[in-house]
Amino acid sequence: MTRVLKRHPARSQDLCLGLFEGDAAMNPAEFQNIAAAEQQFWWYRGMKRILFRLLDPVARRRSFQRVLDAGCGTGRLAAQLAERYHWRIFPVDIGWEGLGYARLLHPERLAQCDIAALPFQDAAFDLVLSMDVLIHFARGDEDRPMAEFARVLQRGGLCVVRVSALEALRSRHSQFAHERQRFTRSRLMRLAQRHGIRVLRCTYANALLLPVALAKFRAWEPLLRKPPQSGVRPVAPWLDSILYAPLRLEATLLGAGFNFLLGQSLLLIGQKQ
Repeated sequence: MTRVLKRHPARSQDLCLGLFEGDAAMNPAEFQNIAAAEQQFWWYRGMKRILFRLLDPVARRRSFQRVLDAGCGTGRLAAQLAERYHWRIFPVDIGWEGLGYARLLHPERLAQCDIAALPFQDAAFDLVLSMDVLIHFARGDEDRPMAEFARVLQRGGLCVVRVSALEALRSRHSQFAHERQRFTRSRLMRLAQRHGIRVLRCTYANALLLPVALAKFRAWEPLLRKPPQSGVRPVAPWLDSILYAPLRLEATLLGAGFNFLLGQSLLLIGQKQ
């Protein structure tokens, strides 16, 4: 069903270029930034902590035998999930820029594919995760990958999706990463429900820093008029600690069952009916 990836430089470069020119690919240049920063950068540490607090009770209640990471990027999160929960994870992504890093962490079950056309049989997985991938599909095209998530899920299986939230928060980083859409809670829930996914929980996250984000993205960045650039850049340790603290608090609150009414991200947990 999956195989070890072997890179053929000329052919894979052409393939990636074609994929990137489509409507569902992140800027390949961003993967190097992510690989360099994701272990220490405040946003990755904080959002991982939030995700784990939501997944911990789920993992305690049931065992997942086959888990799909749809849009694995560098594969770092898939490795952390496998280590924490002892899941058998199948990471997939569309381009070589991320897979080049991921193959070092997942040499056996890594696959290159479009998540809107997954190369797996129906009901092949009991858990599907997709972190910040649907935003790279043009608005209106998000049904294609969600339909595939539902198809490869077993009945009763879980779907965990994270997306960027609120169009008002589009930034220079959004443009650089080739983010094509953002979601509201109601629209993300409707998307899941259209494909037979019953929503168990859907909450905003990265909420406490929302006023700072609005000031930066709607006032400061337009004032500077700088070109799009990555926001995944190391900051001074003191600033990193300050920015991480609200996410750490949010993880505690979300773990206790609190849902945020607004935020910079959305997390949905649903079950295939």
